[in-house]
Amino acid sequence: MSPKPPAISGQVPDSGRGQPRYGRRRFLSGAAAAGAAGVVATTGTTASAQTRREVRMVTAWPADFPGFADSAVRLARRITVLTSGALTVQVLAAGEVVGPFEAFGAVADGRVQMYHALESYWQGRSAAFVFFAGVPFGLTGEEHLAWIHNGGGQALWDEVAAGFNLKPLMAGHTGLHQSGWYNRPIGGPDDLKGLRVAVTGLGGQVMRRLGVSASALPGREIAPALAAGRIDGAEWFGPWNARAIGLPQAARYVTYPGVFAPGTAIALGINLDFWANLPVAQQQAVATAAAAETTHTLAEFHRNNTRALAELRVDHGLTPRRLPDAVLQALGEAAGRVVAEVAEGDPLAARVYDAFIAFRRESLGWSRQSLQSYLDARLLPFRYGP
Repeated sequence: MSPKPPAISGQVPDSGRGQPRYGRRRFLSGAAAAGAAGVVATTGTTASAQTRREVRMVTAWPADFPGFADSAVRLARRITVLTSGALTVQVLAAGEVVGPFEAFGAVADGRVQMYHALESYWQGRSAAFVFFAGVPFGLTGEEHLAWIHNGGGQALWDEVAAGFNLKPLMAGHTGLHQSGWYNRPIGGPDDLKGLRVAVTGLGGQVMRRLGVSASALPGREIAPALAAGRIDGAEWFGPWNARAIGLPQAARYVTYPGVFAPGTAIALGINLDFWANLPVAQQQAVATAAAAETTHTLAEFHRNNTRALAELRVDHGLTPRRLPDAVLQALGEAAGRVVAEVAEGDPLAARVYDAFIAFRRESLGWSRQSLQSYLDARLLPFRYGP
């Protein structure tokens, strides 16, 4: 089952002051183009030297979805600037031209040129797509980037997507998620049995293995359902996005770590025929824009989740609780089985799974010795700063 894309109301707070919004006809502003004039020269082309093309990018998000919607706008602007306006990218929110689940087909058949979405939405097309978005107990953001760019992941992704006339690029990453928002404490695996939890995709399959009644809800309906007792909990990105849909006001308990999605990659999907006919300089400009936006979103999600986490304590009296090891062990064992089953019966998905698992296994040693050990050391009670 493909995970349900977020759908949230127009009452969502701005993701940050001064950040761009988009509508049906939002293009690169003259001021932004002027400010990027120094970058434009790197493409080796000028707008006057070639035909301008209007490129339509459909997204899987409403226009007010924090982080994701603004990322699409920035990416469009980067591409427009780096191609000196030769590719002028128009961003269209979910529902303006096609629905979020229709974006894949619209780009594949050439009705539009690009989509901005999560590859896990296309699991029904090929099970292999989930590995390029993120899976439970999978890769961290840094590890995922390393697999895609330096570990053979991009070549496999290209192979999977080419079967649908698509060229994929990573164009964003959320970094680590929070985990769950609940109205009941979770002290052990048995506490999960019978809970009604809003969680989708592979995370939902993992939860069902432990006796949870997992279901998909549009984002705007989660907090009211939790407050009214129609559900007992929800898994939803990090505190920044959770704040946008009102979860801090509805939940009594917040849990971590976010093992259902140790990070989610955002994809730029491009019609393969359109891509193949672009000059090499424009292909490089699009790839450069996507890489830059990936770095930007990682930083943006980190900064805004940091602020939102502090607000949980100050404004809502919520203190996140670490899930007990017994719960994490049970979730991990279930996740291992669910992820392995994704690749069953699909030779290409099996190849992607094998490569993904091999890279994850290789990464464990260095990540433990580097990131994990450093974070443990940083938590020691020594004085640092005023």
